[in-house]
Amino acid sequence: MITVTDAAAEQIKATSSGEGMENLVLRLSARHKSDGSLDYLMGFDEPKENDLKFLGNGVDMIVTEDEEDVLAGTIIDFVEMTKGQFNFIFSNPSDANYTPPPKSFKA
Repeated sequence: MITVTDAAAEQIKATSSGEGMENLVLRLSARHKSDGSLDYLMGFDEPKENDLKFLGNGVDMIVTEDEEDVLAGTIIDFVEMTKGQFNFIFSNPSDANYTPPPKSFKA
């Protein structure tokens, strides 16, 4: 369902290794904007009873049942956007602004 690249997994694991993070997993969310594109949110949270659980590249993730279809096929990467500025990016076929990754892309 959700693919996490090596770079994203490394960053997520580094962030989640802090004190008090033992029972938390990565929660992903996406909300539709007025232009049809998606706004992505992620953070560490405790799983709720009806959450759907996924494992991607060693990262435990949860989403709500309502967002499963919206996030299906999403690739999460961690890239250098400008010199020294790294950000998570989301590539999702459900997003109105989706551009497929290059054929050479490896998750």
